[in-house]
Amino acid sequence: MKYLSTRGTPATNTPRQFCEILLEGLAPDGGLYLPESYPHVSDATLSQWRIIYNEQGYAALAFEILSLYIDDIPAADLKAICAKTYTEEVFGTREIVPLKKLENNFYLEALSNGPTLAFKDMAMQLLGNLFEYELARRGEELNILGATSGDTGSAAEYAMRGKKGVRVFMTSPYGRMSAFQQAQMFSLMDDNIHNIAVKGVFDDCQDMVKAVSNDLEFKRQYKIGTVNSINWARLLAQVVYYFAGYIQATNNCADNSQKVSFTVPSGNFGNVCAGHVARQMGLPIEHLVVATNENDVLDEFFRTGIYRVRGSADTHETSSPSMDISKASNFERFIFDLLGRDGTRTADLFGTQVGQHGKFDLSTDPVFADCANRYGFVSGKSTHNQRLETIRRVFEQHGVMIDTHTADGVKVAQEHRQSDVPMIVLETALPIKFAATIVEALGREPNRPAKFDGIENLPKRVQIMDADVAAIKALIASECAK
Repeated sequence: MKYLSTRGTPATNTPRQFCEILLEGLAPDGGLYLPESYPHVSDATLSQWRIIYNEQGYAALAFEILSLYIDDIPAADLKAICAKTYTEEVFGTREIVPLKKLENNFYLEALSNGPTLAFKDMAMQLLGNLFEYELARRGEELNILGATSGDTGSAAEYAMRGKKGVRVFMTSPYGRMSAFQQAQMFSLMDDNIHNIAVKGVFDDCQDMVKAVSNDLEFKRQYKIGTVNSINWARLLAQVVYYFAGYIQATNNCADNSQKVSFTVPSGNFGNVCAGHVARQMGLPIEHLVVATNENDVLDEFFRTGIYRVRGSADTHETSSPSMDISKASNFERFIFDLLGRDGTRTADLFGTQVGQHGKFDLSTDPVFADCANRYGFVSGKSTHNQRLETIRRVFEQHGVMIDTHTADGVKVAQEHRQSDVPMIVLETALPIKFAATIVEALGREPNRPAKFDGIENLPKRVQIMDADVAAIKALIASECAK
């Protein structure tokens, strides 16, 4: 399996191997990597994977899926990496991502039982082990530069802390994460972890990461990699739990003819893009429901065909802060597929149109209808009052406490339910990460795992910085010189 850039042309798109793009992140032309083609999973293979998951567990299923995309790591080593990553000890259950039934044909898929209580652990724990394996094999080091709106940062730092050959430089929007999220990141004192609070919004952080990655001389000199979902390896890891969710929801069916739908709280489009990949592989998905908060750039596109980036001043600060994003980086991967893998046109839309005008318009293009008809995408949005009401209703009716982002997903999922199609809402975090809003909704504090007692009061190590690309480069160079 080889990989191509979303902005490449037949003349420039040199196929790359998995371990090359694992360490590289963003492509040299500014595009994102995707496989040359998606492997198709036959009905017989899906039936075999059902047996593997039910009898051998999530790690075995992960190996089966990842091995279709990774051929430059020996199979025995890849299997060992999967087994090391997805354990009951780390994720709390044998199923790793168990389904929780709320109503008939309506489920939550628990993705937040990992070390940092957010779905990002599902990919980040694997990414940390892949990085350590490949760097050791090469005898090299890697400087990871990332941006987080809340959960990517802590998941990356917990996965990379103490890893040999890895430094992490994680940017986050100053004052825009919950107190719990900040404490998870800023209380880490490991020498290889560096937190940078940027005076701005998440998109400013993301722009800094891309700017550094696009400086090819600096990137090569300091071996810059990324753990954001622009890294294909992270998105690939997330494909696995779509298959695991499907298998659990349809275990009582005689065959694989039953379709399911997934609703995914969405900001940067990485989580739901993994669902798109699973659907392209042949997983029987009826709809992929994109659920946004007040920052509804994705919902606007799927309703109108217009992708319109907002500036920092127009990016709302909401009670589901991990989705306070107005530039959905992974969206480029889907548009590349939507346009028939036309790299030149994709580069024009995301490089020129968005760069110069802040938007592009596909509303009159015949491909826009394919979003729903061919690719199954539909969408909706949720506001603060609506997520409060959803949190109350789910708790009162089912005794289940959900976080604010999952509430956005549940609210939008209810609008797209079909009686004969199971709907699976991807849970994105545990409620403790957003305690203030849970108290507002329910009048009580969410349960807190004992290991996080008093985390907000721990000493913190963080640097505050303007949204300055030169400053972040100077910091990286300084740390590497030590």
